[in-house]
Amino acid sequence: MPTLVSSSRLFAGKVFDVDRDVLRFEDGREVTVDVVRHRASVVLVPMTDDGKVVLVRQYRHAVGRWLWELPAGTTDAGEDVEAAAGRECHEEIGLRPSRLTRLAALLPTPGYCDEEMVFFLANGLYEPTEAAALDEDEQLEPKAFTLDELDALAATGDLEDMKTVCGLQLLRAHREL
Repeated sequence: MPTLVSSSRLFAGKVFDVDRDVLRFEDGREVTVDVVRHRASVVLVPMTDDGKVVLVRQYRHAVGRWLWELPAGTTDAGEDVEAAAGRECHEEIGLRPSRLTRLAALLPTPGYCDEEMVFFLANGLYEPTEAAALDEDEQLEPKAFTLDELDALAATGDLEDMKTVCGLQLLRAHREL
């Protein structure tokens, strides 16, 4: 394992930071790497009592289009992933889960980012008494889909978000256990 020689913060942002690290390998070589630092995030597979999965449609400026995605979000500072999962479910689809089942923790881009995405199956969805508050940059349209409808979306290329495709595969694997 290389030794960290130095680290400097190049950018501090709202969602992520960027560090420039200098590493020394065992053979003496030194390399400079830029690393995106991102708190853990949660990805929800919200399943209704009748077996439908709720996705949200939202505009993603980085790619310039609207995407269907599983509800997801970043943990707040000091927040554990289970609490974040419940909060994000409420914020994004207006429902709270009575049960969360951890499906997996995956590293979406370990070549340059330290983010870990923790996937949860959310069952027992109910409408809480308190209203949900969206983040200021979000405009979401939740919709429940059958698994057959999701297969059709995937087959036509209309499911482009990688965390959504992974989350649906994790759901299928979980249901087969």
